[in-house]
Amino acid sequence: MSALALCLALPQMSCTTKTANNEATAQETTPAKEVCIQLYSVRDLLQDNNNLEQVLKQLGEMGYTSVEAANYGDGKFYGKTPQEFKQLVEAAGMTVLSSHTTRALTDQELASGNFDETMKWWDQCIADHKAAGMKYIVTPWMNVPKTVKDLQTYCDYFNEIGKRCKEAGLQYGYHNHNHEFQKVEDKEVMLDYMLTHTNPEYVFFQMDVYWVVRGQSSPVDYFNQYPGRFKMLHIKDHREIGQSGMVGYDAIFRNTDKAGVQDIVAEIEKYSVPVLESVKQSLDYLLEAPFVKASYSK
Repeated sequence: MSALALCLALPQMSCTTKTANNEATAQETTPAKEVCIQLYSVRDLLQDNNNLEQVLKQLGEMGYTSVEAANYGDGKFYGKTPQEFKQLVEAAGMTVLSSHTTRALTDQELASGNFDETMKWWDQCIADHKAAGMKYIVTPWMNVPKTVKDLQTYCDYFNEIGKRCKEAGLQYGYHNHNHEFQKVEDKEVMLDYMLTHTNPEYVFFQMDVYWVVRGQSSPVDYFNQYPGRFKMLHIKDHREIGQSGMVGYDAIFRNTDKAGVQDIVAEIEKYSVPVLESVKQSLDYLLEAPFVKASYSK
C-alpha cells in the first residue's frame, strides 16, 4: 500500500474500529438483570405452538432470563410435556419460573363449600408444574363473586391450593386485574378482603401494577398496607413498558423491599410496534432503568 493510500485508509479504519468498539461497549455497559417474561406477551407468535422453540430462543437472546407460561392444559404446556417444555426453555438460556393457570369453582361447590373434586385436578396440575421446574403457580383471574360468602369460599379454596403447593415445594399466588377493586355486595373491596382472608403462609399476591393504577389505586399504598404479601410484580403498561407515563415505576421499584418482591415479570398486552420489537423495547426499558435492581431473589 502506498503512503498516500495508507494515509487515506487510516481515518476510515479508525472510524470503523471506534464504531465497533462503541457498540461493544454499549452492550457491555447494559447491566444484566433478572427479568421474566409472561409468554402471553408473544401469544400471536405461539398460536399453533409450532414456533415455540424459535420464539424462546429469540427471547433468551434479547436478555430475558425466565418465562411465565400461560397455556397449561391436559397436562401440557404449549403442546409439550412438562419435561419437554423445561428442556426447550433451558436450551434457550432461560429458566421456567412460573405459570398462569386456574380452575373456577362450580355453583354447586360454591354453595356447598366443598371443593374436593376440583382439588383432584389441582393435584395433577401441581405435579405437572413441579415436573416442569416451576417455582410458582398463579391464578390469573376470577370473576367478582356475588356474595361475601362466595368470596370467603374462594379464599378457603386458595388457601387449600397454596397448602398443597407448599407441600410439593411450590408457591401459589393470585394475580389481580382492576375489577378486584370493586366492592362485593357493596361491603368489601374484593382485593383487600382476599389479602386479609388468605393465609400468607400459603398465598402470595402477584401485583399487576398497571391494573392497580387502572383500578384507581396506588401500588405503593398497598405495599405499605400489606407488607410482604407481593412476592411477584407484573410490570405492565398500556403498550410497551414505560411508554404511557401512567405508571410510576420509580416509586414502585423504590418500595419493593416493603412489598416483599422476589421476582418481576414483564407482560406486554398491546403493541405500538411488531411483537418482538415491543417486548425488546420493554426489556430495554427495565435494563436501562437505574431504579430496577439486577435481582430481587432472596
